[in-house]
Amino acid sequence: MLKQFEESAAYIESKTSIKPSIGIILGTGLGGLVKEIKIIDEIPYEDIPNFPVSTVESHSGKLIFGELGGKFVVAMQGRFHYYEGYTLQQVTFPVRVMKLLGVERLFVSNASGGVNPDYEVGEIMIMDDHINLFPGNPLIGKNFDALGPRFPDMSDAYDEKMIALALSIAKEKNIRVAVGCYAGLTGPTLETPSEYKYVRAIGADAVGMSTVPEVIVARHMDIPCFAISIITDLGVPGKIKKVSVQDVIEVASRQEPKMTEIMKELIARI
Repeated sequence: MLKQFEESAAYIESKTSIKPSIGIILGTGLGGLVKEIKIIDEIPYEDIPNFPVSTVESHSGKLIFGELGGKFVVAMQGRFHYYEGYTLQQVTFPVRVMKLLGVERLFVSNASGGVNPDYEVGEIMIMDDHINLFPGNPLIGKNFDALGPRFPDMSDAYDEKMIALALSIAKEKNIRVAVGCYAGLTGPTLETPSEYKYVRAIGADAVGMSTVPEVIVARHMDIPCFAISIITDLGVPGKIKKVSVQDVIEVASRQEPKMTEIMKELIARI
């Protein structure tokens, strides 16, 4: 697959002169950050050799190249998920390509269900750890020694300095944020009440269907990561309600400007 990564990167480099140092992956209902980017080039996923194509209705499917906070960035407007039928290697393919394009830091956003009883709908949670509950790991198989070690350490999956700076920014701007652990499951079903209890019992504060594979691969390549989640529904006993995708998008979109403000300022200050 290393050749495929290189082919994709070479094609992208032929279509843009931007050399991004920041990679961004935007979650469900959280594409507003793109409006803050001074866009220079856009490349549809379908045009990129070997690239997967997003099948989720609420996700666009293109790479955005431009400037944000004084940095050159590449943003995925629409991500890939295991529940779409992709392998974990395909889900994380764009992160590999980002590394070859020169990306030095990865920023990820997602919408998730809160299992911490202190959380409310709309809570913004900065991730400081994760639990991988996917039925596999994107690093299973041949290791690409040129990209990272066979057995990467995951004790610092989320960069402590960026977390501290983001908390400082949130305080300055009077934005309420929490810090917590995210559990990654396959979806596409939302969790049962017993599954929510299980996720909470093993130490998670929120649960979702993305982010974990991408961060694993980024850390394999020694890319520092920052991830932020908007709690769009609650998996707390007594507060569980039926939720549709539209409900998730509505809550995410409502809180997204605050998340965007934090991420934009964080990118500017690092």
